[in-house]
Amino acid sequence: MVRSLGQNVWAPIPTFFLPVSEDLDVPTFVAHVVYLAKAGLYPVIAGSMGEAHHLSPSERITLITSARKALDDAGLPEVPIIAGTGVGSTRETIKLSKEAAEAGADCAIVIASGYFAGAMSKEALVKFFVDVAESSPIPVMIYNYPGAAGGIDLTSNDINAIADGSSNIVGVKLTCGGVGKLTRITGHTTTKAFVSARAGKEFVTLGGFADFILPTVLGSKADGAIMGLANLYPYSISKLFKLSLSLLDPALPNWQAVHAEAFALQTLVSEADFAYAPLGISGTKATLQKRRGYGGVTRLPLLPFEEGRVEATDALHAIVAINEVEDRLAGAVKANGVNGH
Repeated sequence: MVRSLGQNVWAPIPTFFLPVSEDLDVPTFVAHVVYLAKAGLYPVIAGSMGEAHHLSPSERITLITSARKALDDAGLPEVPIIAGTGVGSTRETIKLSKEAAEAGADCAIVIASGYFAGAMSKEALVKFFVDVAESSPIPVMIYNYPGAAGGIDLTSNDINAIADGSSNIVGVKLTCGGVGKLTRITGHTTTKAFVSARAGKEFVTLGGFADFILPTVLGSKADGAIMGLANLYPYSISKLFKLSLSLLDPALPNWQAVHAEAFALQTLVSEADFAYAPLGISGTKATLQKRRGYGGVTRLPLLPFEEGRVEATDALHAIVAINEVEDRLAGAVKANGVNGH
């Protein structure tokens, strides 16, 4: 099955580990993937939230294979999988991208090779992504995350040059928070010349946070976002994205009322993103453990979450409010007996 990425919101899935041994907890992992998919979120596997840097290549493949089977078994064969395959060298990134394709991934997301950041010229960075894309059997998405790439922060010109270099580059995720950058990239990649040169092959622009979904969809024509908060509030974020897309139709009945609803929900989501972002991977897992009964440990050297911080965050007024919204939306979807797509 050929699965396009399209317009959607994505959850970077945590990798769950067994206590003490730190072996993969695959049953918990696939249950979480399916739960989020039924809420309307698509999965990103072996990304930063998934502690990819602490996984072996074979563990990444196990996660991809398991997720694909679980989604198919759950009656969700149309849900695409993005998989992290960036491992440093061009050679090994290509190798892992090929293995990810065989395992069932639909797209590889690749971070800039940042270990030798000081030696990575603009020419080297563009060549890295283009070389990987040209040799990958599945499309490749650019992952711009300076914090995990030795400080490398690709500019809009860099990203546009990479996109121009290979039609197998099909998108970008910006975890740099650059709304202006996102706008410039979307402007370039929606021109008639760009689209024509690629024979219409998709290119999606995705933000890396939940706190600007509404303004980037309306103002920058973003195609969605990939954000860690989706693990905690999948129904709220899916609803916000759908409202945002609907507002692109100027003939929408009650446009002002829909915008007011979207803005109110975006405000809550932005408050939640602000509260949870500093908590990181261990905080996300600790919150999942409290709310859903799973989450568990990080893989060392990441330390467990400090006791009491989840409770302190949950006591915030905005978090109480969005928890109520999430429960209401989840209940409505389950009552109707349909998935969130």
